[in-house]
Amino acid sequence: MLREPVKITGAGRTDSGVHATGQVVSFATSCLFPVERLAVALNALLPRDCSVRDATAVDEGFSARFSARERVYVYAVLNDPARHALTARFAWHVPRPIDVEVMGAAGACLLGEHDFRAFSVPAAEPAVRNVRRLRIDRLERLVRVEIAADGFLHHMVRVIVGTLVECGEGRRDPAQPAAVLASGDRSAAGITAPPQGLYLAGVGYPDGYDSYLEPPVFAGRPAAASALDGARAFP
Repeated sequence: MLREPVKITGAGRTDSGVHATGQVVSFATSCLFPVERLAVALNALLPRDCSVRDATAVDEGFSARFSARERVYVYAVLNDPARHALTARFAWHVPRPIDVEVMGAAGACLLGEHDFRAFSVPAAEPAVRNVRRLRIDRLERLVRVEIAADGFLHHMVRVIVGTLVECGEGRRDPAQPAAVLASGDRSAAGITAPPQGLYLAGVGYPDGYDSYLEPPVFAGRPAAASALDGARAFP
């Protein structure tokens, strides 16, 4: 569209099968294409599974990746005995009952700055990250896991979710994640949750801009009254 080679920089990685509602991309160009028409023009050319919400001009030194101060990932678990064909690409189906209160208690140890190599595939170096928020809610048959941090390791969210789901199912002691974190051993953690339930939902920047957009699988789904006591929020 710009009729010149353009290198783009994304704010966060999305492995094959992972979704994004709040991805941010930056690039530099010498083309004088009107920025107010950029989103419309790009959407006319992009495939149907990729769309641009907005576009704006930024300072020359801005980088979608390196200027970011916080990233938020959201994971969707369909907790229902029966699998659902229409959510197969957008949520991880777990048929056994999940106790979200147990998941929250198990995940409390992950808040703060830690070495997360035990929750990374493969083990990363350096592996220190600061998890600022972990929220787990039940919304009808869906379990919603939200994790915000200054950055993430490869597969970090998926391994955390896999481990906490095992705790919620009763297959793992909820005290174990703390020992796993201290061990630095990936083999001590739980399974790597599948990619289709994961969403890069938002990226925050120093100027206050936040690209967050709730994944559509959760849109308009208030937490069920019977499950409010089971939701654990760690601000």
